Amino acid sequence: MDAAAAGSLLSFLAAVPDPRSRHGRRHPLPALLAAVCLALLCGAKSYAAIAQWAADQDLTLMHRLGFTRRPPKLGGIRKVLMALDVAAFEAVLSRWAEAVLGRPVAVGSTPLEAFALDGKSARGSCDGLEKAVHLLALVAHESGLTLAQTAVPNGGSDKTNEHKAALRLLEGLVLHGRLITGDAMFCQRDFCQGVVNAGGDYLVFVKENQPTLLHDIEAAFAPETTGAFSPSATTDLG
Repeated sequence: MDAAAAGSLLSFLAAVPDPRSRHGRRHPLPALLAAVCLALLCGAKSYAAIAQWAADQDLTLMHRLGFTRRPPKLGGIRKVLMALDVAAFEAVLSRWAEAVLGRPVAVGSTPLEAFALDGKSARGSCDGLEKAVHLLALVAHESGLTLAQTAVPNGGSDKTNEHKAALRLLEGLVLHGRLITGDAMFCQRDFCQGVVNAGGDYLVFVKENQPTLLHDIEAAFAPETTGAFSPSATTDLG
């Protein structure tokens, strides 16, 4: 197979460290990881489903991904993924997503790109002994691509953990020209300051969890004060 085209998913996956010994590597790691990504995009939710997807594909596609023989079966895929450096894999996928999304030409010259902070429990990750894996992701509103993702401690059972996870998620991200949206969970000084420090803007809900701030906003937008009104105001303005 020819070298992966610059900017393609395969070219990014080539940067993921291979956890396997140099002896006995039957399949290129970028090819295997690309097959995993494609299977997940097609709805695979388990090791078995990923292996089945790979087995069902035409060999021409597998060769284009970099396989030189038939793709591995369930045991081989599971073994590699369990040994993989997850942080490195996610970092590579984040860089690929950045490349796909592109960047604004200059701050202020184009509309802000909107990204939502969204926490979800991974389906099928609860086995009765361990809590379901809860992930916090930064997702592009328009394309649905995930820019960054991190696990939330304690399975997200304590919602305050999402706020702490969000602080870690922002570390190292460049947010120039980007608008981060979130619910009232993220209406915290340290989170908002973190977005600003990274060059971004934020839009978060203010509810009863921040009573003083909520009162100040309602007062600032009171019609008798500014002539404006708050969308949440209950006063009948006639």
